[in-house]
Order: sequence, then C-alpha cells, then structure tokens
Amino acid sequence: MRVEMSFGMVHWPAMRRVLLVEDSASMRAFVRTALESSAALGELEIAEAQSGFDALRLLPRGAWDWVITDINMPDINGLELISFIKKSEAHKATPILIISTASSERDRDRGMQLGATGYLVKPFTAEALVQHALEQIGAQSASGAHA
Repeated sequence: MRVEMSFGMVHWPAMRRVLLVEDSASMRAFVRTALESSAALGELEIAEAQSGFDALRLLPRGAWDWVITDINMPDINGLELISFIKKSEAHKATPILIISTASSERDRDRGMQLGATGYLVKPFTAEALVQHALEQIGAQSASGAHA
C-alpha cells in the first residue's frame, strides 16, 4: 500500500527517490540541502553518485522519481548517462535535470535531445532547483508514470 500526501492538485507518494549525480561534494551538499529543506517536496530519499559510473551502479536499485546530473564528470559524463537512462526500459520515463556550468545552447540542446527534461546553469538558487523539482516530479506524479 502506498501512502500519499497531497500538495495542491498533485498527490505525492510519501517517499520520493532522487538520484543525484555530481562530482563536486560541495554541489551535492547544496542540492541535497535545498531539496530536503523544501516542505513542498515532502520526504525524499536522495542517493548520491560522484560520477556517471557510480550512477550506473545505483540505477538498478529500483525506480527513481528524478535524476539530477552534471554534464562534466570523470569517466562517464552526464550526456552519456542520460543516453543510457533513456534507453533503459526500467528508467526511460524518469525525468532528468541537467545542472552544469556549461551554458551554451549547444550543450543544452544536446542534453534535451537525449531526453533531459530540464536544464539549470550553475550557479543557481535553491528556489530555482525546488521549482524544477515541483515541475518535473509533479508532472510525473500527475501522469502516473511512477511505478
């Protein structure tokens, strides 16, 4: 049985799972704090990966409600990770937010073409991140995409 909480018109499952993929420890801490501090998002389980390779090891551990990834990382970069996620039957509907210092239209367009559902240029505010979470996870909840 799933317990749900209601925020406006969106019904949130009691625990949302977020995979955060970022090689900077300080950026991971900032993102975690911003998300966990937002009452509107409800309770979150945030798994952290320091690289795309780490993320590939975490992905099979169940369904994810949202993936947040940097582009520029050692080993497997964020664009390669997005491509893998969107080709995976189990994860292809998962919303993906790119967070990157790369602000060129080419980088943004490439990420979106691969299947990312949002793009935030670093540095960004906690409020901007939470707004993306509400839009992306909320759209998924409203469509019933979470398994």
